[in-house]
Amino acid sequence: MSNAPINPYEAMQASLRVASELYGLDDALFKVFMAPTRSMIVSLPVLMDNGQWEVFTGYRVQHNLTRGPAKGGIRYDLNVTLDEVKAMAAWMTWKTAVVDVPFGGGKGGIVCDPNSLSMGEKERLTRRYIAEIMDIIGPDRDVPAQDMGTDAQTMAWVLDTYNMHVRRTENAVVTGKPLSLGGSLGRNEATGRGVLITAREAMQRLGKPLAGATVAVQGFGNVGSQATRLLHEAGARIIAVSDSKGAIKNDRGLDIHALLKHVSETKTVTGFKGAEALDPAALLTYQVDILVPAATENQITEDNAPKVRAKVIVEGANGPTAPAADPILQENGVLVVPDILANAGGVTVSYFEWVQNRQGFYWREREVNERLVDYMTHAFQATFATTDKYKTNPRIGAYILALDRVAQAMKYRGFYA
Repeated sequence: MSNAPINPYEAMQASLRVASELYGLDDALFKVFMAPTRSMIVSLPVLMDNGQWEVFTGYRVQHNLTRGPAKGGIRYDLNVTLDEVKAMAAWMTWKTAVVDVPFGGGKGGIVCDPNSLSMGEKERLTRRYIAEIMDIIGPDRDVPAQDMGTDAQTMAWVLDTYNMHVRRTENAVVTGKPLSLGGSLGRNEATGRGVLITAREAMQRLGKPLAGATVAVQGFGNVGSQATRLLHEAGARIIAVSDSKGAIKNDRGLDIHALLKHVSETKTVTGFKGAEALDPAALLTYQVDILVPAATENQITEDNAPKVRAKVIVEGANGPTAPAADPILQENGVLVVPDILANAGGVTVSYFEWVQNRQGFYWREREVNERLVDYMTHAFQATFATTDKYKTNPRIGAYILALDRVAQAMKYRGFYA
């Protein structure tokens, strides 16, 4: 077994290749889907608080624009690479198609450590980045959103920078904004709520209730913490969680509201009273009904997949399962709800935000959540109907569903030459 790092773009391409062969995709379309439409690399000189200039590298990738403007977050992280951004842009193409919202796939990132930057440095970095990619973004071109290392404040700077350049108000240029700038109610917990909805559907498919099910969650950022809270409120028993600093467990069930308070105060799950320390690697193979990997890519590999004891994996992160692990999980009877379905709640409510911005009419939170349930439930049913039709695993089933929707749109549009 290889210990070499798994390239996320190659992982996406591997799944796409299998799905394309099963679906019988035209060779020309396959070649189109294997490469992004546009990749931009920008150099970002920023004046730091110490009076020195630092030059950062930024990326923006648009994978496919057939079904609508590109849609995808902006990630601030030291490990951002062009291949990672290309992979996430492609995943967004398939994700938006799976939930059937009229977007294509996009993604952006800046190589930096957001935790080491002051607010002023983050603002200057963000504004310079948006100024450099102005020509390819806009409400009908490419609509960014928040991602790892960015938040609603970052999106507010994106909005203001864009509007200052075009000299008009364009709230729909970015999603994940503060409510006072046209953000949508329900957006902050949308990805976690999508995890809840698909977890419930997966358990129903197995003929088991979600209430009383045991859950382990890897990653306690926005997605992991919101999913944990919502699963707990739905009656599931959360017995293990982890973050970048460690992991904890309590087989009787963690006090989630107390844990959230602890994390708010200490910025980590470690040291929480009423729980024992757990090896973070052991969380992925812990005896639970539902495992939610909500951290980063390539956490479940061919090395640890044989040891996974969960009945259901609901992928809150992008690409948490390596391609070589999928056949192992399938053979062992583990039901995997793939990332392009499981974590699509965020982009779905981002679509709702974009629609509300363009209408100038805003929905109540209950309406947002009800619409999200409708979209996610329909996407789950369509994915597993495709999975059953092609006698494959749910990841490939989701890719085939997405391929069909994007390919049909491309065939109607044709190729401009």
